[in-house]
Amino acid sequence: MSPTPRKLELYRADRFTPLEAEQERLQLPNDADPRTVKLEGVRVVELHFPRFADGRAFSQAFLLRRRLGFTGEIRAIGDVLVDQLQQMQRSGFTQAVLRADQSVEHGHQLLAHYPAFYQGDAVQPIPRFLAESH
Repeated sequence: MSPTPRKLELYRADRFTPLEAEQERLQLPNDADPRTVKLEGVRVVELHFPRFADGRAFSQAFLLRRRLGFTGEIRAIGDVLVDQLQQMQRSGFTQAVLRADQSVEHGHQLLAHYPAFYQGDAVQPIPRFLAESH
């Protein structure tokens, strides 16, 4: 069975300060291929959402988690809304820096609304029906 997924940490952009050293952070533009970057020494990968409707960072997060086996933090930055949080968590993000007009409290409520999913994802690749049969 897969390990218990980490809860998505939520921050507001106007109150957020990264804790990691700058050299431990990789900022990846949303048109970059994560398979072409060196991840040695990287603790945090920041994936940028230039607009709410641009979801390329979801694919980047999935590639980092599932194909590249990245175990560090994956942080969503940019035009990040609470509507995206559930999919972010399922795609492998561990942190979301919400746009300043978004509510962290409301984000936590939305994440708690669905405690589990039937199908697998980047974090829990084994579908629930298979996980429960073991």
